[in-house]
Amino acid sequence: MATNAPRAVFVTRETDYERLLARHATRGQAKFFLETRGQDIDLVEDRHRQMHATLHAARAATPGDWRQAAVGRADLDRFQFGPEDVIVVVGQDGLVANVAKYLDGQPVLGLNPAPDLYDGVLARVTLARFAPLLPASVAGAAPVERRTMVEARLDTGERLLALNEVFVGHHSHQSARYRIACAGAAEDQSSSGLIVASGTGATGWARSIMEATRTPVPLDPQERAVAFFVREPFPSVATGTTLRVGKLQKERLAVISRMNEGGVIFADGIEQDFMAFDWGRGVTIGPAAQTLRLVTG
Repeated sequence: MATNAPRAVFVTRETDYERLLARHATRGQAKFFLETRGQDIDLVEDRHRQMHATLHAARAATPGDWRQAAVGRADLDRFQFGPEDVIVVVGQDGLVANVAKYLDGQPVLGLNPAPDLYDGVLARVTLARFAPLLPASVAGAAPVERRTMVEARLDTGERLLALNEVFVGHHSHQSARYRIACAGAAEDQSSSGLIVASGTGATGWARSIMEATRTPVPLDPQERAVAFFVREPFPSVATGTTLRVGKLQKERLAVISRMNEGGVIFADGIEQDFMAFDWGRGVTIGPAAQTLRLVTG
């Protein structure tokens, strides 16, 4: 029987403690492993308890007539999100970026279980504010940011979305060869690859590139624009370095691969989730039509 009741989908990832247990089978073996390296398992276990206590409290604060579901980061690509869902991300900022590309306008609440450990740029909702924000997000009464995302679309029709950035290059990060074109200019390049970043991503990988190259690009997270940055372009008789950085609003960046093998396109640092980008394939990259609807609290 169909229902219109909202569904709270709780998104988590394995804690460091859970990964230690998966690797070493028992707590005792994990404890021994850390102690031989001068580390304390109690701190890791405390963080684990803190995260699960936050998750338990959030689920208990969800209205009783709502449905609930839970999904781990590893299963996001197989989970079916619905239009009536409210997404509750319990964890660090990167987990918000991980789930963003699978959504289509559903409200997202980033619940920070450890404000002393995680910056809370995206996961900024406190447990104290969570209970009233959850129904308010469904009613359209919660404060939100519409954060611009990046879209990469291959000439085959495949596409990839990112909240932070899209990377185009060689999977080993060795020299990538391609032809790049933007706003009527074009050239062949050999570089360490290129990224196209949103205003959200401009505080991460793109920021380090801007600081290293002293080429700042003003970019607000809600601005309908993205920026591209070429990493270490190499000048030669066959390759140029003119198109190093630029801001994309209505126009899109076009790239044609000149890599016989190993060319990839991936989003938000998830190298395992990639599109192959071998010789002759083309991709266009720019602001995506959809945005992340981030509840700010």
